[in-house]
Amino acid sequence: MSETTASATTVAAGTSRTVIAESATPRGRRARIALRGLQIVLALFYGIASALPKLIAHPSATEGFDELGWGSAGMYTIGALELAGAVALLIPVLQSVAAMALSALMVGAFIVTVTAFGGENAATPLILIVPLTLIAWARRSSNADLLRLVRRRA
Repeated sequence: MSETTASATTVAAGTSRTVIAESATPRGRRARIALRGLQIVLALFYGIASALPKLIAHPSATEGFDELGWGSAGMYTIGALELAGAVALLIPVLQSVAAMALSALMVGAFIVTVTAFGGENAATPLILIVPLTLIAWARRSSNADLLRLVRRRA
């Protein structure tokens, strides 16, 4: 039985917590590279396409936040959270937490889009939640590393 088959069998049986993205097989290496690439693409999206217009007060961003009644304070806050999440997606010990936080932000964006804007572009946050959830799950071992660092500092 090959190593990959053995890992898949033990995972299916629930006796091991081996994740293919962390295995030493060529398939696992490709999965790690693809996942890292996805993290980079999402970090670029959140940093450039989403946070930057809010942080430079682009008219397209200010218009939406003014319509919500949140003004520039809400716009800058959301922009800063998105930029922080984008940077954290690239830091190994923070990547899972960042993906979970950005997912929560997207849940909020979905709710606001549906309630305040009548559902226009409501699919965008839902679509972004899928890869963020994948990253949070696949990189969940970094949560233990982060917890160890926090406990060591306390």
